[in-house]
Amino acid sequence: MESKDIAKFIDHTALTAEKTEQDIIQLCEEAKQHHFFSVCINPCHIPLAQRQLQGSDVKICTVIGFPLGANMTAVKVFETEQAIAAGAGEVDMVINVGWIKSGRWEAVKADIQAVLNAAAGATLKVILETCLLTKEEIVKACEICRELKVGFVKTSTGFNKGGATVEDIALMRRSVGPDIGVKASGGVRDTASALAMIEAGANRIGASAGIAIINGLQDTNGGY
Repeated sequence: MESKDIAKFIDHTALTAEKTEQDIIQLCEEAKQHHFFSVCINPCHIPLAQRQLQGSDVKICTVIGFPLGANMTAVKVFETEQAIAAGAGEVDMVINVGWIKSGRWEAVKADIQAVLNAAAGATLKVILETCLLTKEEIVKACEICRELKVGFVKTSTGFNKGGATVEDIALMRRSVGPDIGVKASGGVRDTASALAMIEAGANRIGASAGIAIINGLQDTNGGY
């Protein structure tokens, strides 16, 4: 696979709190230059990104209930509606891990369904935060997402104790089947790691190291 092919897998990401407007402008310019699939940014930056990306094929992805997933469902719904109205084409919502651990699977399902409805046809990715879940919980969450026909299941926020692993990507791919996307995010920082995730079943990569990945380099900055 050539670098230009990997580029179309990448959501070029800037989600840490200190990112300035200039950082977002640079992110958008890099995404256009390297033909990344999207920029993944916090919701407040959507209008700026929309202006910067006008006329390009780079999509805007944003995050909902980020990074804990513990917002009330109504808040996630409102946040989603506002993000879509501002110009986001994809939304990555964090699942309610606490409800999973409490066995409240119907509440988990209703939370996802409400955000899916609010997305109004925009692509919804559900962040499982796999480092906090058992294998059985990952499978159950994936089965719910498959039943609801969300766009993607996603490994991680990149803000917890672990990120994407090849093992979890393979498990998620088996659990959702061929028709739902799988996004690897958190700790994917070089070409070899990205290719391993794709081989395991990922068809999207969330990374702040997108340029290093497509250039065959190792990004040593840490983070998402």
